[in-house]
Amino acid sequence: MGKVSEQVLELVRPIAEQFGLEVLEVLYEKKYDGMNLTVVIDKDGGVTIDDCEKLHRAIDEPLDNLDPIEGAYILNVSSPGLDRPLKTERDYKRNVGKKISVKLYKPLNNKKTYEGVLTSYDDESFVILTKDGSVTFNKKDTAKVEPIIEF
Repeated sequence: MGKVSEQVLELVRPIAEQFGLEVLEVLYEKKYDGMNLTVVIDKDGGVTIDDCEKLHRAIDEPLDNLDPIEGAYILNVSSPGLDRPLKTERDYKRNVGKKISVKLYKPLNNKKTYEGVLTSYDDESFVILTKDGSVTFNKKDTAKVEPIIEF
C-alpha cells in the first residue's frame, strides 16, 4: 500500500466505523478519467448505495483538509462486489462452504488452477475440497483466489 493509500486509510477507517462499515482497502490509481481514490467498504449483510453515499459525504471534507494528494482526483466509495478476490480473513470467512477458484504462481501437482469448496483457512493457508479430494494451499503461493458465482 502506498503512502497516499495509508494516509487515507488512517483518516477514513474511524469515520467508516461510526457508520458500522469496514474499510477493506484504499486504492489510489490512474484511470482513463484521471487519478482515482477508491475506498472499498463492507459490512455484515452487504453494502448499499446509501452506505457509499453517506461515507462519501462524511470523508469529503476531512480528505480536503488532510490534502494527501497534489492536484485533482476523483473520489469513489465502493462495495467489494460479489466477485472480489479473497484477500482478508473476512473474505475467507464469508466464503467457507462456497465454491472458489484458485490460481497459483507455479504448478502444484502439475496444475496452476483449482476449483473447489473452501472448507477451512488460517492466517497462512486454506483448504478446498475438489472432486479429487482435499487440497491445501499456502496463501503466499496463490496469484488469485476468488469466489465462483453461480446463478
